[in-house]
Amino acid sequence: MLHVEDKKLVLPDGRTLAYADNGNTSSSTVVLYLHGEFNIGDASLPSPIIIHKHLHFIAPSLPGWGNTSPPLPCHSYPSTLIADITALIVHLHPKFAKLKIYVYAHAFGTVPAQILYGASFDQFPLGKQVAGFVLLSPLSPPHCHKDYAKSMTWLPYILSGPPARYVPYSIIPRVASYAIAHKLKSEETAERFVRSTLIDNMSDGDRELLDQWLDARSIDEPKLVRNLAHTMTRSISQSWQGFLSIARVYHSGWDGYSPDNVDDAHASRPIIIISARGDRIAPVEMAEWLAINCKNATLITVDGGHLAPFFHLDEAWKEFLG
Repeated sequence: MLHVEDKKLVLPDGRTLAYADNGNTSSSTVVLYLHGEFNIGDASLPSPIIIHKHLHFIAPSLPGWGNTSPPLPCHSYPSTLIADITALIVHLHPKFAKLKIYVYAHAFGTVPAQILYGASFDQFPLGKQVAGFVLLSPLSPPHCHKDYAKSMTWLPYILSGPPARYVPYSIIPRVASYAIAHKLKSEETAERFVRSTLIDNMSDGDRELLDQWLDARSIDEPKLVRNLAHTMTRSISQSWQGFLSIARVYHSGWDGYSPDNVDDAHASRPIIIISARGDRIAPVEMAEWLAINCKNATLITVDGGHLAPFFHLDEAWKEFLG
C-alpha cells in the first residue's frame, strides 16, 4: 500500500493539477474523492474497506484550490473539470479500458460530482466506467431546485445563495475572504477554527461516532484536528480563487445538467446520498430534493452536523463494494 501526498501533473492546457493517492496503484477499481470547500485532495485517511480491498484511492485538488490551477479564462468550469479528471485517471491508469470507478464527494465537491454524473459520454467517456456515486452533505443544483435557498442558514445564503449570485464582481466572497484569512493565517489559528466550528459543538452522539471513526483509522482527535487545519491552510496557500469562485460555479448551470435530462444509461449508475439533519452548511432539504429527483438514488439521513455523513460512509462502501 502506498500513500503519496500532493503530487503534481502538468496538464495539456499548461495548468497544474495537484493530487494525492493511496492504496493499490495497480488496482482495476478506483475510488475518486472530490473534496469540499477549504480542502484539498487528501488521501491520508481513506475508508479502511478501500485499503482492505486493495483499491486505488485518488483525491485531486479541484480547480483553484491548493496547488491546482484555476480554469483558464477561455474555458468553463465543467469543461476544465472533465478534462482534468480525464487526464489524471488516464495518467495513473493508462490501460483504463477495464477500469471501474466510484466517485464520492462532500459538500461543494458534490457540485463537480454531479457535473461528472450528468456529462455526456461523448464529452466524458470515462463516465461509462463509473459504477456509482456517493454524495455526502450534497448541494442541489440551484437552476433546477427553485427553492434551494429557503433552507439555507444565513452564512451559506450570503456566500452562495442569491446575494452572492446577484452582487457583481465577487464582492461578497472577497469581503468574506479577509475575515476568514485571519482564522487561517497559521495552522495554530486554523486548529482553533476547526475546533470551534466542527468539533466543540458536536452532540454526544456525534462524538461517539467520531471516536469509532477515529479508532477504525488508528488516529486520535488531535491528529484529526491537525490534519483538517493543515488541509484548510494549504487550500488557500497559493490563491483564493477556489473560494472566490464557489458562488459562480454553483450558479453556472453545470453545463446544462438537470436530473430530468438524465438518460437510462446515466441513470443506471446508483447514487447513495448521506445527509445530516443538523447540517448548517448543506441542509438536509437539498439532499431530500436530490433523492426525489435523481433516478436510482438512495437517501440515508443521519443525526448530527456537517461532518456526520463521514461517520456513516463505510456503510455506503459496504453496499457498493461488498
